[in-house]
Amino acid sequence: MNTTNLNRLQRLINANQQPLLKNGLKGIEKESLRLSNQGFIAQTPHPVALGSALTHPHITTDYSEALLEFITPPFADINDSLRFLHHIHQFVYDNLDNEHLLASSMPCGINGDESIPIAEYGHSNIGTMKHIYRKGLWHRYGRTMQAIAGIHFNYSLPETLWPILHQLEGSSASLEDFQANAYFDLIRNFQRQGWLILYLFGASPAICKNFFKTRPELMAQFAEFDNGTLYHPYATSLRMSDIGYKSNNQANLNIDYNSLDGYVDSLSRAINTPYAEYEKIGVKVANEYHQLNSNILQIENEYYSTVRPKQIINPCEKPTLALKRRGVLYVEIRSLDLDLFNPIGIDASRARFIEAFLLTCLLQDSPEMSTEDFQTNNANQLTVANAGRQPNIELIKGRQAIRLQDWATDILDNMQAVCHILDQGEAVQHYTQALTEQRKLVETPDLTPSARILAAMQSAQQPYAKFADQLSAKHAKKFTADQLNSTETAKFNAMASASLTKQQEIEAKDSLSFDDFLNQYLQQ
Repeated sequence: MNTTNLNRLQRLINANQQPLLKNGLKGIEKESLRLSNQGFIAQTPHPVALGSALTHPHITTDYSEALLEFITPPFADINDSLRFLHHIHQFVYDNLDNEHLLASSMPCGINGDESIPIAEYGHSNIGTMKHIYRKGLWHRYGRTMQAIAGIHFNYSLPETLWPILHQLEGSSASLEDFQANAYFDLIRNFQRQGWLILYLFGASPAICKNFFKTRPELMAQFAEFDNGTLYHPYATSLRMSDIGYKSNNQANLNIDYNSLDGYVDSLSRAINTPYAEYEKIGVKVANEYHQLNSNILQIENEYYSTVRPKQIINPCEKPTLALKRRGVLYVEIRSLDLDLFNPIGIDASRARFIEAFLLTCLLQDSPEMSTEDFQTNNANQLTVANAGRQPNIELIKGRQAIRLQDWATDILDNMQAVCHILDQGEAVQHYTQALTEQRKLVETPDLTPSARILAAMQSAQQPYAKFADQLSAKHAKKFTADQLNSTETAKFNAMASASLTKQQEIEAKDSLSFDDFLNQYLQQ
């Protein structure tokens, strides 16, 4: 164990309080495109049987009407989170009509921007705002990039840990501020080392040529795998590369991750700073909204980052305001590709590894980040996304070059002590096993999901779209055969019905014009 870097852990061990690290809450958010049985993006509305996308707590839509998003509650046992996610898939498949879910992160079955229907949320003010925000994303970045799917891993440490850690560290800050500072320690270390998630779990090394129909000039950056597919030979996660949800104005934002106040202030500045290119689009043109405003960011969610500090928001409350009022409750990890080989996109071993990785990020020393550090972290991420499996590839650590494999081994070594603690008293050493599995991928890049996908495509001589759709159809067949039991079905039917009623109530209660509502929201 690296005791220099893990001094926070050493304090817990010395006080025999390390078991408090166990049983943090884990929640999963998973996006999936609905496809027709012909393999094209669904043009049908969000199925009414699934409930209201505006108000359902577990089944909603992301950017597109066809881009479903499944949200589990947070559970201490990851098996409970995954079981809930499995139940959502079963319920959805029981209510899909001649459609299936695409198992890959990079979209297939699209035919330019116009083929991607923007999500609808009814005619309430909040529903209208959600729709116009997505129209703004279209005008700013195009729709195609918004059809990319992924998994968000939500994690909060056990509440019982905070007062003990606060006391052991002799902090003079309030407990809420101490907790926020500790979460930002975790976030900064994740930004330094989170490229490892792309290397180990990246599953988007190839992309359909159709993805570039609205931006054909970008195709020259790639090698041709076959007539329908582009790729980088050593890519891990093109979803997380510079073809993903990125823009030039965001690259220069310099969001402050050294404190909660700094984060909120720098993000708020971006939301309130006009941007010339977006002013050209216009906000309300011929009495129709094209975007919520013409600032660098319309709202907080537009800022793309691999990890976000989060707090539960009240109705119509801005996320930055929720953080300012109530501090950080959990972190959201956003860099996970869908596991193409898994019917629900993620398994327990992967989730346990991520939990142990996040705990290690919390327990290590976490110096404040400079602008140069921020740029280095982003550069490392792009290197791994585009060429992480390239032999002897190097990253930058502490302003010096280091082999990816050497740094990865250091990170895994530092996780060993945390995995041991999480396994204490358990019949099976699940966390240690998860760590051992990932060591194999560091030693042998051909075992990574990205390498396996390219090898399988090569073996079958299939383009990416056909390979992804065939696997998706196989998963669909499994869910269709394995229907949800009657008890769980009744629960989900009740939730769907309640969500539709709730949407109607929200629409009936609206008293403000949309212009006034939007102004009030943005002025919070």
